[in-house]
Amino acid sequence: MADDNTFSPADEGLSPNPDIEITMEGSSENSEQLLQDEGSDQEIHGEEVFGFESNGLGDDSNQVLAIENEDIANTAEQLLGIDRNDLVNDKQVLNFESNGHDHNSEQMLEIQCGDLENGRNGDTVTDDQNAVSEAKDYPPPVVGMEFESYDDAYNYYNCYAKELGFGIRVKSSWTKRNSKEKRGAVLCCNCEGFKAMKEASSRRKETRTGCLAMIRLRLVESNRWRVDEVKLEHNHPFDPERVQNSKSHKKMDPGSKRKLEPSVDVEVRTIKLYRAPAVDTVGSRSSNERDISNQVDQSKNLKLCQGEAGYISKFFCRLQLTNPNFFYVMDLNDEGHLRNVFWIDSRSRAAYGYFGDVVAIDTTCLSKSYEIPLLVFIGVNHHHQSILLACGLLVDETTETYIWLLRAWLSCMSGRPPQTVITDRCKALQSAISEVFPRTHHRLCLPLVVKSILDKVGEVGPSEVFQNVLNRTVYNSLKIDEFEMAWEEMIQHFGLRDQEWLQTLYEERERWAPVYLKDTFFAGLCTYLPEDCLKPFFDGYVHSQTTLKEFFDIYELVLQKNHQKEALDDLESRDYRPLLRTRCNYEVQLSEVYTKEMFLKFQVELELMSNCLSVTQIHANGSIITYMIKEQEAEGDMNNARNFEVMYDKVGVEVRCICSCFNFRGYLCRHALRVLTYNGIDDIPSQYILLRWRKDIKRFYAPDIGSNVIDVTNPVQWFDHLYRRAMQVVEEGLISHDHYMVAWQSFKESLNKVRLVADKHVQ
Repeated sequence: MADDNTFSPADEGLSPNPDIEITMEGSSENSEQLLQDEGSDQEIHGEEVFGFESNGLGDDSNQVLAIENEDIANTAEQLLGIDRNDLVNDKQVLNFESNGHDHNSEQMLEIQCGDLENGRNGDTVTDDQNAVSEAKDYPPPVVGMEFESYDDAYNYYNCYAKELGFGIRVKSSWTKRNSKEKRGAVLCCNCEGFKAMKEASSRRKETRTGCLAMIRLRLVESNRWRVDEVKLEHNHPFDPERVQNSKSHKKMDPGSKRKLEPSVDVEVRTIKLYRAPAVDTVGSRSSNERDISNQVDQSKNLKLCQGEAGYISKFFCRLQLTNPNFFYVMDLNDEGHLRNVFWIDSRSRAAYGYFGDVVAIDTTCLSKSYEIPLLVFIGVNHHHQSILLACGLLVDETTETYIWLLRAWLSCMSGRPPQTVITDRCKALQSAISEVFPRTHHRLCLPLVVKSILDKVGEVGPSEVFQNVLNRTVYNSLKIDEFEMAWEEMIQHFGLRDQEWLQTLYEERERWAPVYLKDTFFAGLCTYLPEDCLKPFFDGYVHSQTTLKEFFDIYELVLQKNHQKEALDDLESRDYRPLLRTRCNYEVQLSEVYTKEMFLKFQVELELMSNCLSVTQIHANGSIITYMIKEQEAEGDMNNARNFEVMYDKVGVEVRCICSCFNFRGYLCRHALRVLTYNGIDDIPSQYILLRWRKDIKRFYAPDIGSNVIDVTNPVQWFDHLYRRAMQVVEEGLISHDHYMVAWQSFKESLNKVRLVADKHVQ
């Protein structure tokens, strides 16, 4: 588990490791402030440097780096025709965010940088107003960038510096003792520090200004060089012409200066996060001299129609400007062709905090019958409605692709995996889940399993008799031996012994048969009974012939309708006064706290309590007592009565039924309620009233990424903390017009107070 302690340079310093030999190159008096502990194998965590919290990422999770709002103001200006001055605050609207990336990250993330439909060489991009802006070739450094070698890292920062208009130098470096192997280095602006007193008296013009701009590099286990610390702010103006004569730019390798020209058929201009463009040069040939058509495997490219890549680019960039926590990442092959895309909106990231315990991965659209290779992450909210948690477009269904996707998703969820993941029987996806979510319960979607059986058993599939036997075997078995005996009888009776695929499915029974899953929490998502299964999130909107452009045109509309329905259901549940159907106090208790939809489901269980005919104690072990509940399946039909074992702990007031309704659906069953009543418990214990179903909890759909305890010396945490608090006021302000007026007045007053503080500092 990652350490949650934050590191502030102002508070403490780390002395160099005794096994590391430090070399100071061109250092100033304050150079030692930047030296950190660099053990031979130990890695410095991102949260230790910047106060980020990884929330439980293991060292071997191999997570990808989450970059949020990565498009700099230049890109927004190029793609959307937005003047830089129109942005109220570039640094707040377009910012980087690292949500718990892993330290052994091997994936290559891509930042969308522009649309090349109107500029084949990538040097310029034309917006809707025909305004032309110059595109930058090298993105600003960010924590987590990785390079194949130290030279690659140096060349990248040098090229970035030359493009911006400043020179660099090696401020310090360190090697392993008794070895010439370099382990780390600090590259800084050549205006860093100040001259020593004896040098200051010379006639040479003073060029140092105490600039703090720098990057800190470290060799990691994967033999790559990683950027551990970044400071972008300079305290001096840039002079691109003068810096051409700086030492660092004079000794640039010719291959580092050469631009990479994108191939003609590439519509999306990208920047590779983990390698500078310079390291992609091959020999002495430029990229436009290579025969790309002979090297690119078209099956490994995302199948896009003409103009769709540019459409995706503009769509994502627009969402980033209107949705501060919108996140997306693209995966490119070595030729710069688009392979995979992942994105998630701000509300989905926040909803995961409330409903991220159970997640279903819908791969329906990945079949060949669909035009768009869409994958959807789905959850279930407090009204038992499906909610969107993320989307992806995939080039194929290989384990490698799924691992990339799951790591991207996990990284923007602060490294917190779900308790349960529900999928289809895709082997590649199963392998990816076991690697990325090793402690998560992976289960198969039961309705899909049952449907596949009915589709593949041949002529007996449509038989009503077979369907009844199958449903009784799968859904009504209470014990493992009971299920296995019933399955064997079904196979024997219908002559299915030769169905090898059915035998393979049976061998996976612990992933889909309810009798094996009683310790897994499902929240009513895709299991237990057929009527409990949720519809796909885009059901009715995405069809086999839906194009990618059509999908993105309806994407926001579908989300808006879903959000509106949730808001209306919230209002209805808040004022809902149900018609009570029993005299049980449990009904009154939960009618006051459950949402309408969940209360109606629970009310059915209460009514069925009347079918529980008798309660008999069959065993006792200290405070734990086992009861047998005899229930008739149909009113007046005593021949089909069934027995249910219920365990009850008198000390902890805990109850558990063999039917495991609480884990499957999220509320207690009639058998457990009957035992509570039998023992004189008037109210349902609080541990069985889940927060996820309550209507009296206000859910703020602003991502709460991080702790309320912040490092007051860290400006990045200032922004995160203030943003979360401001979004809570926004959410409350949307309840009514009165709430809106109070929120607006509060914002104005707060802004005036903040400006008064700023005025005092100026005076």
